[in-house]
Amino acid sequence: MKAIGIYKSAPVETDGLFTQIETDAPVAEGRDILVRVKGVAVNPVDFKVRKGKQDDGAFKVLGWDAAGVVEAVGEDVTLFRPGDEVWYAGDVTRSGSNTQLQLVDERIVAPKPKSLDFAAAAALPLTTITAWEAMFDRLLIDRKAVDANANKTILIIGGAGGVGSIAIQLAKLAGLKVITTASRPETIAWVKKLGADQVINHRNPLDEELAAIDVVNVDYIFCTSETDQYFDVMATVIAPQGRIVTITEAQENHNVDLLKAKSASFSYEFMFTRSMFQTADMIEQHKLLATVAQLVDEGTITNTANESFGALSPESLQKAHALLESGKAIGKIIFDGIAD
Repeated sequence: MKAIGIYKSAPVETDGLFTQIETDAPVAEGRDILVRVKGVAVNPVDFKVRKGKQDDGAFKVLGWDAAGVVEAVGEDVTLFRPGDEVWYAGDVTRSGSNTQLQLVDERIVAPKPKSLDFAAAAALPLTTITAWEAMFDRLLIDRKAVDANANKTILIIGGAGGVGSIAIQLAKLAGLKVITTASRPETIAWVKKLGADQVINHRNPLDEELAAIDVVNVDYIFCTSETDQYFDVMATVIAPQGRIVTITEAQENHNVDLLKAKSASFSYEFMFTRSMFQTADMIEQHKLLATVAQLVDEGTITNTANESFGALSPESLQKAHALLESGKAIGKIIFDGIAD
């Protein structure tokens, strides 16, 4: 089979950054299924793992968003059989989806939406799991309490990225008033199309931007951007007993006592936690993706794919990494699988 990956960490401008190799197909055992990958997408985690690659000479396959067809199943698999069309984000501790055949635990896989082709479907798993867990498991928003949530506001910092794009839709689905940040005309148009009620500019102090639209405090904050940049202002604008969640690492030590008087909470979301630690509730990601597939097929959730780079190749993958690292990507970048 063909696989695309790296041997060592290198800047995105490096000639021949990615290499395509021929390697043996893996064998499905236990609860693993073997998927023939038909569509993939890229996320910031891809370039973060690339930059952190150890210089040990080992070949590393990146990619944590995929859709494809089940080729074979392990002896303990009960959820799938060969021929099933599936989608998933995978496990960051295992080999990624930039390959023709990939092993993945059935508990973090679900049937893909029938209304999407493979490349389009690959746009959603990682960002959807991240946004869903952040909002409903970390912020503890009751997604079914639409009437009660109508009086509550969420601030999504970084609304035009992959995670923000799905978070806006999930927040509206739960009945919340959504304020999100964007700065360019094209990103403002994108977040409004997805349902944002109000848009503020993250290039300016967020407390001043909120005051300009007569908002002093927000009930929830979902930070998809730099935690270090926004921690203090998040502590300022969060409502008493409000909740904050972020998906980006903090490089600085922040004064969490800023949250004490408000009894506000601060938490992290990392969608690979369940697979990384083999938690007892790992199956929840299967259930989550199955629910979202139904919402997509019903037209309730809009796909966030915004640009297709064609067949996956070393050249197209490098181009996608460069766009992601520039911070100018809107929505998700998708690919078809590796050409035979």
